[in-house]
Amino acid sequence: MKILFIIIPIILVFTACKKEKIPQSEIDENIIVDYINDNNITAKSTASGLYYQIDSLGSGTQPNANSTVTVAYKGQLVDGQVFDQSSSAGITFSLKNVINGWQEGIPLFKENGAGTLLIPSALGYGAQANGSIPKNSVLIFSIHLISVE
Repeated sequence: MKILFIIIPIILVFTACKKEKIPQSEIDENIIVDYINDNNITAKSTASGLYYQIDSLGSGTQPNANSTVTVAYKGQLVDGQVFDQSSSAGITFSLKNVINGWQEGIPLFKENGAGTLLIPSALGYGAQANGSIPKNSVLIFSIHLISVE
């Protein structure tokens, strides 16, 4: 019985010292907030964790989830590594066929609008690496919404 009084407190101490895993969403939030502060960006956030800065709202049509859009963009990681970039003429695609961060972020602009999307990993590629993009990466996109169909 005396052994139980010694062993149980030891077990309790070891289990109490076990570190709790920080959720990826919290890690991403900290990365994005640090990036915003380090780069003097004035950004707003959405309920999903997407941050965005509108440099120019634009004045044309505003897309929705079913729109086909033409966007010129540069995608980079928070360390500045560019992983993708369009020509200034942009690329055309359906918003249904892109990452969730673009599905949510592009409709914040109107035609001829421009700004930055700061996308947490859950709205990007998540826990899967994609080409030169490591898993759980925050994605930074400078975008210019050229047209909406």
